[in-house]
Amino acid sequence: MVFDLGRALRKKEEFESARLVDFEFRRRARATRLLLQAMGRDDAEAAAIVASLGEDAIPAHLAALMQTPVKDVAAEFQKCLVIAHRQLVAEQGDPAPFRLA
Repeated sequence: MVFDLGRALRKKEEFESARLVDFEFRRRARATRLLLQAMGRDDAEAAAIVASLGEDAIPAHLAALMQTPVKDVAAEFQKCLVIAHRQLVAEQGDPAPFRLA
């Protein structure tokens, strides 16, 4: 039996990519929910926003919804992203790829 290093590396790449995409989605969803809670909006609204918009478009959409300047909402969203990242790292661990030893 021969060990296929290329196949093992491709499998690792697929696993790490999926794990990082999942972490990024959870961070964006949690940050959006935190921001909407701070704005006094419904949590269910967060699900629709996260499902339909990318991370870059969320602050502009919320600013238009709340009729506030985009830069204010973007600054708050960045703070929420940091908080969400810290919470997820505490719950799931660091999202950095596992190194091959």
